[in-house]
Amino acid sequence: MRRGLGRLRRRTYGLALAAGVLLASTACASPEGREPQAAAGTRAIRPAEGCGEDSWTDPADLSPARTPARCRPGAPPPQRLPETRELTIATGTLSAEYVAPLRVALDKGEFRKEGLDVTLKVLPTPDALPLLAKGDLDALWAAPEAAVMNGVRGGFDIRWVAGNFSPGTRSKSGLWVRLKQGENANRVAMAGRKLGTMIGKGSVIAYPMEKALEKHGGGLAEIQYQQLGSADVLTALENGGVDSAWLLDPVWRKVDGKPGYAFLGGQPPGEPLGGLLYGPSLLNEDVDAGVALLRAYIRTVNTYFSADYKTNETFITYLAKLLKTDERILRSTPSLHMDWEIRAGTTDRLQSAYVAQGVSEGDPLPESRTVTRALYEEAVGHQR
Repeated sequence: MRRGLGRLRRRTYGLALAAGVLLASTACASPEGREPQAAAGTRAIRPAEGCGEDSWTDPADLSPARTPARCRPGAPPPQRLPETRELTIATGTLSAEYVAPLRVALDKGEFRKEGLDVTLKVLPTPDALPLLAKGDLDALWAAPEAAVMNGVRGGFDIRWVAGNFSPGTRSKSGLWVRLKQGENANRVAMAGRKLGTMIGKGSVIAYPMEKALEKHGGGLAEIQYQQLGSADVLTALENGGVDSAWLLDPVWRKVDGKPGYAFLGGQPPGEPLGGLLYGPSLLNEDVDAGVALLRAYIRTVNTYFSADYKTNETFITYLAKLLKTDERILRSTPSLHMDWEIRAGTTDRLQSAYVAQGVSEGDPLPESRTVTRALYEEAVGHQR
């Protein structure tokens, strides 16, 4: 039995790469003899059972108190593809809480219900981008970093197709600093400090950092950036390897309340800054599989990640084991607001911060070049 795009795509692009062609004409491909599929935004949208008015919110709504879109648990229902597709999703880590929907979807069989054989591969965004653009990866669980914007500007057919989360109102996920002698959290001289981050310079955290630094000394261009592995960021902050760090849920709990540490600010409430990025294989070659992947992801969020999923004792025990994290720490942080939608103008604001960091190349990209909402709208049956 044929197993989908995986092996065929690697052979096809291997030949293209050998010929010196980085981005083949993927939009014209018809993998495995299937009929060509309509492009995102031109496909028929049908109502999805269990997804009503609450399954979509106006992208222009930037209210911090906005309630994320939701369908009923178990919705949208699976629509199994005629043939199993092998898909590979790259992610920078498998243990962070924001990756939990993918881990749960894989563990609970939500991808299998759609006819998807999904593999999660740990790979840093800079390494994953050219593979995504070539079709050697199908999707990337990351964010529209500066490297992504520069890649799109250079010809990569990549779009941000779904959001991931925004922090809980009590969360202190964000910029943490080790205070120097005589400093207090009200005014921290950040100029010249070394910041530990998973992505390094050009990360989406530039946008919320810019906001946090407005009341402290030092702009984005005056900070030294040190790229570290996800497990090394906290260690480097604690042992003095870096002066500051961007700490995610639930890692910040390990320094919260300790003398000598201060929280300067975090991600804007209600505005996801990352999620799923698709390359040409799911944007053009196999849009059915792209929608199916989002349908499984969205169904997982609706079924397992309610507004306050951490009140479910059994689920949190299960989640801690799945992520291989300390259950006590996981319980001590507020639930993330899992959110598959993308707010209007987010990539504009991100690009502005990249300019301030000095990592942006060329003119800002319009949202039409960076974002596609049509696939998650199709998954929940939203007709514009």
